[in-house]
Amino acid sequence: MIEFELHGKSFGYLNPYVIAEIGVNHEGSLERAKEMIDQVARAGGHAAKFQTYKAATLAAKTTSPAYWDQTKEATSSQYELFQRWDNFGPAEYAELAAHCISRGIDFMSTPFDLDAVDMLTPLMPVTKVASADLTNIPLLRKIGATGRPVVMSCGASSHQEISHSLEVLLEAGAASVTLLHCILNYPTPQPNAQIGQIQVLQELFGHRVAIGYSDHVRPEDDGTVPAVEMAALFGAVVIEKHFTDNKQGVGNDHYHAVDEHDLRAFMDKLAVYRTLYGKREHNLEAQSAAINNARRRIIAARDLPVGHIITEDDLIALRSNVGIEIAHWDEVIGRVVDSAIAAELPLEWNQLA
Repeated sequence: MIEFELHGKSFGYLNPYVIAEIGVNHEGSLERAKEMIDQVARAGGHAAKFQTYKAATLAAKTTSPAYWDQTKEATSSQYELFQRWDNFGPAEYAELAAHCISRGIDFMSTPFDLDAVDMLTPLMPVTKVASADLTNIPLLRKIGATGRPVVMSCGASSHQEISHSLEVLLEAGAASVTLLHCILNYPTPQPNAQIGQIQVLQELFGHRVAIGYSDHVRPEDDGTVPAVEMAALFGAVVIEKHFTDNKQGVGNDHYHAVDEHDLRAFMDKLAVYRTLYGKREHNLEAQSAAINNARRRIIAARDLPVGHIITEDDLIALRSNVGIEIAHWDEVIGRVVDSAIAAELPLEWNQLA
């Protein structure tokens, strides 16, 4: 498994780099966006991510229909929805980036056009490519040419398209690429999550790049995120999940996002998983008491006089913290008693010839 490397740190199995995707759930409020950054930091996330676009350079005015659940987000036009929340500019993103730094987490924002790449690159340690732009060759080349690490979601894409886009990014100069399994259903029904595709991406591309997961499955009513937890168990080294300050919020990505409490609970659960998983080195130290006390030893079933040749009928295996271990049973059979051994006492090597 290739780990995700950033800031001289490695993020690997059960220790993923966690991106809280705020997107435009701030609904145009800079102060609300800052407070959500604070929430991500308190919850233990590694990055707060936004989305940088202008409706005019993202979606056609009359031919960009909705592809999301309109019972949750009623807007029928992509252009109309994107125009509603495209008010942040360079000054706002610079302020958000500085706020992230002050809170000890990374700032990220997905660029949806070439100008956004130029504006955002100096503010971010890593660039995100959205699933819908996986085939956007000009944008990929622009992002790759920055020489930065790239994280790319692979929703709604064939393996051939993923392979081609990966080559475009690397040939353009991307320092590294991480591929995120993703399903472009908003929200994603559990039967559509296909978490097993993380392993497929690992088999196809894991020898070259790191593999992660971007999630759109709605959290359970108790705030747990089984799809994200399963992704971590399957080895996702980057995990992206939509984040909100109001899970009852109308529209945008509120309805399938986690909040501060949910994210903190997930990060705490990862810590438990790491503890349970332990290290790959085989270590018996914690079981030394069992080794010394629960294993059977070789005990005399009857009095054994000097000169007696030991047979199996002379012995019984019982738990004891002294004596010859049962593992040496075959080495004891046929030995000559050199020092008398009383019944029900363990045998010692110095008693045998």
